[in-house]
This record gives sequence, structure tokens and C-alpha cells, in this order.
Amino acid sequence: MARGVYDIPVPIDSLQIVPDIILIPLVGFDAEGYRLGYGGGFFDRTLAAMSPRPATIGVGFELSRLETIYPQWHDIPVDYVLTEKGLYRRDSNRLTLASAKPHAALED
Repeated sequence: MARGVYDIPVPIDSLQIVPDIILIPLVGFDAEGYRLGYGGGFFDRTLAAMSPRPATIGVGFELSRLETIYPQWHDIPVDYVLTEKGLYRRDSNRLTLASAKPHAALED
């Protein structure tokens, strides 16, 4: 390991691993799949640099749904949003409920 940005240890001479799926925390989200995070735009910059781009799943709560987050040019919408209500999929620039109550199997 070597010291990287902000003295965070990073591996030296290791293979780069590109994930197929990324879970992203949501502070807020809108009907178009844009999200509010914890500031800094780190996920958006990382996703913009990845090729191929992995599937993105935002994880949050229904109460954090907003009419709009007023996305900026650099914001990248997530492919899916998972809340206690269900799994939303982004189709035609809108989120639609793909599966209600995905945790129902755990309630038995």
C-alpha cells in the first residue's frame, strides 16, 4: 500500500477491478432518477470515467423523494432506485415501479 490522495492507503501494482453493479446511497432522488448524495460529486465523476459503466442502484427511503433535484450538467441518473416501497427502474428518462415490496419474501 502507498499513501494516495488525502493520505488514504491505495494498493500498489494490483489488478484493477471494475464492478458490474454499484450501490449508491441516496439522500434524495427525483422521478428522473437523479440523486442527491453526500456532496462532492464523487460518484458522478467516477461513473463518468468508467467504461463500461456498471449498473447503478440508488438505495434510500420514499420520504426522500423530491419533485426535482434540479440536476446539473455533470449529474448522472441511477438505473434503479430501491426503497421500502419497491424497486424502481429508469425507463425513458423516468423511474417506474418495477417490483413492489422486494423484501416481501423475507417476511415469511
